[in-house]
Amino acid sequence: MKIFISCDMEGISGITGPDDADPRKEPYKRFQKVMTGDVNAAVEGATLAGADEIVVNDSHDGMRNILIEELSPKAQLISGFTKPLCMMQGIDSSFDLAVFVGYHARAGTAAAVMNHTIFGKEISDVWINDVLVGETGINAGIAGYFGVPVGAVTGDDKVCREATALLGNIETAAVKEGVDRYVAKCLPLEKSRELIKNAVKRAVERRSEFKPLRYQSPTRFKVRFASTTEAAIACLLPIVTMEDSRTVSISSNDYLEAFSTFLGVLMLASTASNETFG
Repeated sequence: MKIFISCDMEGISGITGPDDADPRKEPYKRFQKVMTGDVNAAVEGATLAGADEIVVNDSHDGMRNILIEELSPKAQLISGFTKPLCMMQGIDSSFDLAVFVGYHARAGTAAAVMNHTIFGKEISDVWINDVLVGETGINAGIAGYFGVPVGAVTGDDKVCREATALLGNIETAAVKEGVDRYVAKCLPLEKSRELIKNAVKRAVERRSEFKPLRYQSPTRFKVRFASTTEAAIACLLPIVTMEDSRTVSISSNDYLEAFSTFLGVLMLASTASNETFG
């Protein structure tokens, strides 16, 4: 049985602010170890439920955060950037289930720890077929493209709520309660790891109950940028449509093609980002 784990960092146990997840800042090295521990808890849960192949995709920032020397030997690690499927690199139709560890709520979610969607400064909102989504919804769509359901999500209480609203009765592990964007009431590591392990174990055991998330074709990604300049730069690509001064859209009959174009548009638009104004 094959399990795919996508691991972000903002929803990891104990993380509450930007410095905790920024490789340039002092707290980061400490939280690399915590991140690896959360992943190991998920791997243990999957293994206890019978998984015999587990692939972990490091999905935060430069995607070189998980410490392979401390990672469970039961998992394989995909590390580094850039990746065509970004946070979902490595997923294909051979997997039985996908699990999201350390995820965070979409941009603008009240009292959600480190809430953002892909880029913290540049993006205000993302919609898929007019449904407001965060990274959970975007990445669940990639898994669904390959026929793989998402069975568990871990992070703060707000991303857990976002995930169940979109994906139904999946398993979740809320390792902290968001108070504000950079404030949380955090569980002790021993408790959070137990929650992660048990949630993933139950998800793998229940895998036949979950359905892949498939967005209707044609798929339309719509992005509202923080800056008018970012939207204008994005529209240098002929496939991109300007919706208003800060909002652009991309459509395709193929979800993966729409996602790839969306990702490329974000990379291009980010070159126009300003340190002060976004």
